[in-house]
Amino acid sequence: MTPSQDVVELILDDHRTLEDLLRMMRRVEGDRQAALQEFAHLVIAHGEAEESTVYSLLAQCEDTDTVDHAQEEHQEVARVLLALLEVPEIGSAEWDWRLKQLAAVTSRHIDEEERSLLNRACERLTQRCREELTAGFATARGELLRAGCGAVDNVRRMVHAGAPA
Repeated sequence: MTPSQDVVELILDDHRTLEDLLRMMRRVEGDRQAALQEFAHLVIAHGEAEESTVYSLLAQCEDTDTVDHAQEEHQEVARVLLALLEVPEIGSAEWDWRLKQLAAVTSRHIDEEERSLLNRACERLTQRCREELTAGFATARGELLRAGCGAVDNVRRMVHAGAPA
């Protein structure tokens, strides 16, 4: 991470990575299990880091309904992710159906977040503020990734507890 990076760029980078991982999960030639595990860890770490660092600040200068909606979408992604993680056979009809659902909710969330919250962050937060948020976001995300936050037991616990994803 270079000092000039800002949190919006890191979030956008994660979004592109998540989209790439979804494509990898669709391909029979690749390691779909590894792509699913990487996706699970990244999407959970990304969502929790956003909520703990970025959303809390944006809630001060943004319509709280928009922030609440984004948090609800993180929970929905976690619920759909859990359903895919629990499918016993990769490539089965159930796998394909659950993967289609995961791709749809992830795509919708990314689209809405980029058009609303991230654009507002660019408009309302100074470049310096965005750069300062970078450290908090990157640290929180890194700690969650190192802790294995996308493990099925953790995702299940989050979903059943109704915790933010």
